[in-house]
Amino acid sequence: MKLLIDADYIVYKACAGAEEDIDWGDDVITVVSRFSDAMKLVERDLTRIKNEFMWDTPTLILFFSDSRNFRKKIYPEYKGHRNRKKPCGYRKVISLLAERYEVIRLPELEADDAMGIYATANVGNIICSPDKDMRQIPGKLYDMKELTTIDPVEGAKWHLIQTLAGDQTDGYSGVPGIGVKRAVSLFEEHGYTWKTVVKAFEDKELTEDDALLNARLARILTYTDYDPIEHTVIPWTPDANYRADDGAVIQAEKA
Repeated sequence: MKLLIDADYIVYKACAGAEEDIDWGDDVITVVSRFSDAMKLVERDLTRIKNEFMWDTPTLILFFSDSRNFRKKIYPEYKGHRNRKKPCGYRKVISLLAERYEVIRLPELEADDAMGIYATANVGNIICSPDKDMRQIPGKLYDMKELTTIDPVEGAKWHLIQTLAGDQTDGYSGVPGIGVKRAVSLFEEHGYTWKTVVKAFEDKELTEDDALLNARLARILTYTDYDPIEHTVIPWTPDANYRADDGAVIQAEKA
């Protein structure tokens, strides 16, 4: 068994925690960091995760986001508010981790997408991430608190829910005025279908193109959404009769 770990989250948190401000006076403040402290924090978190699954002596695979992001090509404002530079030591920590663990970073993809692709192409492993987006991916998910199993239909439904609700953290809005609870209510009443999605957008004087843009921004990639030869994303495109509980089921298979 392999643990597919969102290492972006862990390394960023550790490096930020190891930073320290030094106020020299005269309007001068510098930021310093002790690299060994950052590494200790990272290794502590990785060990804690691994210890949750010691009954199966798991192998760790660390996933990182690429510096480029395909979502910015279709929506330049995606995560546009996240302008803070990486904390001190971030890239150096990743370089050292690559000597100790298997590290995966796919061109123009976020760590979430790389995990989604790997998990659906190689069944039987466990995604370890606190990000609610990973509820789209069928299989086992450890959210750093508990282990749950996501079935394919539940994952497909969550994608549609996020399409309507949007994600302010990532900078796409979904349907104005609709959050997760309202989205669930709409789908439970009208069905988890693409028609329900489009109608919700049109009711707010938006278009099906707006709906499709949000759906593509919301979607965490699976192995069916990515061409591993060309290293390109295959855009998610539903037909008019798309249902999350019929025909959207991902048939994951071992590589």
